[in-house]
Amino acid sequence: MRWILLYIYITMANAMDRINLFDFWTDLFRPLPRNPREGFMPDYTPLDQEEFDFVIVGAGSAGCVLANRLTELQNWRVLLIEAGGNENFFSDIPIFASFLSMTPMNWMYSSEPEEKACKGLRGNVCFLPRGKVLGGSSVLNFLIYQRGHPDDYDDWAKMGNNGWSYSEVLPYFKKSENIKINSLRNSTYHGRGGYLDIEYAPFNCPLEQLFKKAGEELGYEWRDPNGEQVIGFSKPQATMRNGRRCSTSKAFLEPIRYRSNLKVSKHTIVDKILIDPLTKTAYGVELIKEKKRLKVRALKEVILAAGSIGSAQLLMVSGIGPEEHLREMKIEPVVNLPVGYNLQDHVTFSGNAFIVNDSSLTMNDMVAASPLSAIAYLTGRGPLTLPGGAAGLAFVRSAFATDDHSTTRPDIELVMGSGSLAGDLLGILRSLLGVTDQWYYRVYSSLPMNVRQSTFALNPVLIRPRSIGRIKLRSSNFSDHPSILMNYFDDPKDLKALVNGMRLIQQVIGTSPFQKYETRLHDVPFPGCEDLLFDSDQYWECAIMQTAITLDHQVGTCKMAPEGDPSGVVSPRLLVHGIRGLRVADASIMPRIPAAHTNAPVIMIAEKAADIIKEDWRLPIDMTNFIDNL
Repeated sequence: MRWILLYIYITMANAMDRINLFDFWTDLFRPLPRNPREGFMPDYTPLDQEEFDFVIVGAGSAGCVLANRLTELQNWRVLLIEAGGNENFFSDIPIFASFLSMTPMNWMYSSEPEEKACKGLRGNVCFLPRGKVLGGSSVLNFLIYQRGHPDDYDDWAKMGNNGWSYSEVLPYFKKSENIKINSLRNSTYHGRGGYLDIEYAPFNCPLEQLFKKAGEELGYEWRDPNGEQVIGFSKPQATMRNGRRCSTSKAFLEPIRYRSNLKVSKHTIVDKILIDPLTKTAYGVELIKEKKRLKVRALKEVILAAGSIGSAQLLMVSGIGPEEHLREMKIEPVVNLPVGYNLQDHVTFSGNAFIVNDSSLTMNDMVAASPLSAIAYLTGRGPLTLPGGAAGLAFVRSAFATDDHSTTRPDIELVMGSGSLAGDLLGILRSLLGVTDQWYYRVYSSLPMNVRQSTFALNPVLIRPRSIGRIKLRSSNFSDHPSILMNYFDDPKDLKALVNGMRLIQQVIGTSPFQKYETRLHDVPFPGCEDLLFDSDQYWECAIMQTAITLDHQVGTCKMAPEGDPSGVVSPRLLVHGIRGLRVADASIMPRIPAAHTNAPVIMIAEKAADIIKEDWRLPIDMTNFIDNL
């Protein structure tokens, strides 16, 4: 693909004189951003026993924000530690999101074999992609910017987490945001001038208008899901800048690369938090870089931003976790806390393909890899700018949302992809999902090649799950991936809600806009479900259990709860209970998963955490305003 793009560039250089050949070459092989105000952070190797005010573990969606905001105070020295390296040319291309999970940018976690999910996937396990790169999972995700429902955060506050109601967190969502969508620039729900660009993909997939009209026929409005009402149909809002991915690394780190009080150590593994067992005070971390083991000291705090898997594992190998489990792993407990419990995730049903009679409506591998698409991308346009290939979102309520006190909070999301698994001719999507070639050909080999290229996906996502999982250690060694039990569909209502989501999808497909193109579901039964009546509820339950996968939204393993709540790991100030100088600020602190794509909430958590830290060190928030946005 790089050689194709290079050839295209050379042959069209005269017509595209605004792009410099040297810049393009380096973008391919050493991809420095084109904006002269941007550039990658230099790598730093700390000295053994070197001291910093704050040590941040993990440069993902939360860590990049924290590093930016804390170094606004010039007298605070901050070390940001990341296990991975830089982003690259391919990670910038929005539609290539699924490809990235096959690269070293992914930690390559997988679940334990699930009883009721991922049964038909490779190894009978669920793959759990997590970012191992500057920008973390904001580099691997599908770029969707969506915050959830106000009640999601009001529920956090009702659990005793003061300061986390919707009215109190909305300013932090807006603080990060630089909304580039003209129709939303004056919305009271959006921010302007923040570091993080939010825009629509410049490419309008032909399916988008069908989706909009279908929603209207069913009585749904085309709306802003981050506005006053969540339920409705919409075009995805994306963390995107001029048609390219705008990760938290690009947004929050690159503009501040010249701050002398920030050091970033890449390709560095933190494998233990240093804790004084007598005073119960965290005073630094132990790390490995270039095969050397070092210790660095935190004069004020160690802040974990390694995500729901990484932060939980790091706490436990450092002696903070369930006492009995730690002793089993031959780890001396420092504080007995329920670390690793409360694991929640959004699960989606994948594998369906809807066939239309006009291939110009859909996307497939061949279109994405075509020279015309590459040319368009170089100008910031074209189908490669679709966020993960998503062309439409809908937030709806299933028949199983009746136990929710809110009547305006959705429990199902519908995600429309511009292509489908049937059109995955190169096998990229199969690799992401864990679908075997044998499974793929059993389901789709009966479709002629031209028909496979005339398919799209419309998948239901369970965004108000009831089932809870757990993370446990395999050993006392951080290099051993933890044991992850997702426990999908442990509560039978979750499975029934997703089946209901399929019925809602069938309503969408049955509308006149889609039927104009004779849209139909490919009806070859999924392997393992052939003996069931196709399209019965029993069939869909079976099919969902075969190919249901994560939406990569794991949260909750270091639950935020007030003092005295035995289920809590951190306080509403995000301090680890029973330990001084140790804070967690990432998706793991969420007490309940919001009905949202979790990247935006994680960025919000980091924004709020930065202000909490400044308050706790008796620094008024307005003191940070003297720093300009470089």
